[in-house]
Amino acid sequence: MADKTIYLDFEEPIYKLDTKIQELKSCCDDKLAKDFNKEIANLEKKTQKLLEETYTKLTPWQKVCVARHANRPHSIDYINALIENFMPLAGDKLFGEDEAIVGGLGFFNGQAVMVIGQEKGHDLESRIRHGFGMPKPEGYRKAKRLMELANHFNIPIISLVDTAGAFPGIEGEERGQAEAIASCIMEGFKMEVPYIAVVIGEGGSGGAIALATANRILMLEHSIYSVISPEGCASILWRDGSAVKKAATALHLTAQDLHKFGVVDEIIREPLGGAHRFRDETVKHAGDVIWKHLTELKKLSPADLAKDREEKFLAMSRIA
Repeated sequence: MADKTIYLDFEEPIYKLDTKIQELKSCCDDKLAKDFNKEIANLEKKTQKLLEETYTKLTPWQKVCVARHANRPHSIDYINALIENFMPLAGDKLFGEDEAIVGGLGFFNGQAVMVIGQEKGHDLESRIRHGFGMPKPEGYRKAKRLMELANHFNIPIISLVDTAGAFPGIEGEERGQAEAIASCIMEGFKMEVPYIAVVIGEGGSGGAIALATANRILMLEHSIYSVISPEGCASILWRDGSAVKKAATALHLTAQDLHKFGVVDEIIREPLGGAHRFRDETVKHAGDVIWKHLTELKKLSPADLAKDREEKFLAMSRIA
């Protein structure tokens, strides 16, 4: 569980119960232990029931808030937990290094893999260092370079998607942001190795799809994947930044919607209360699901892998 729980606005009733439980635990003495323990147990049952009621009925906007939660496990957490002997690879060999994308070689259950992930950071210092998970052109060119390397040596690719979108500043445009994203997308279609993408938090716009032209696209239960952020959609369609809840619903950005539309192959269940409450359990379960799909894809030939990926994305554009 995370060291310190950060409660979202809609979790206020849960916060009140948890606070009451902590107060009772802190003032409990031997004489009142029996009565206090009984009350604590009752409150914990109420909390569990409230968590279940809340998290089984999240609105699209509430899912956006959960997907952005600061305590959700990030790419580095997945790499540290699942990848052995990870060797980070830096730089795009054209301009420089962009730590918004982390990538490198390692072993996943004994299988050599190339891991490429967008990293937001957990505190202010690491968020600044990682560019708040919004890659610049050099980040996407690094990702493309690592894809090419993996393909050359016949190494499966696992990408971890978690970005609000690509870096929006003028320096990104000056260095060819759109071309870098497009090239990364096209490179993904060329791969003749198993390629699995996992949306672990936010999947924002082209910044996300650059790492998601994969054979299998997986999403955590409370992650989101969309062509634009709810804030951006609200400002464009309704010219009202406060219409974010309406925008989130209209975008159909939840894992459940996207699975229904055939964009996502599988939803990875999160523990009750969200990945931010049970990070280790979430990462382990995600690893099991990734391994299942990787095992299946390894049975396909290089030509079949490329064909499988092509057909997957063509099917998304077909009208039944």
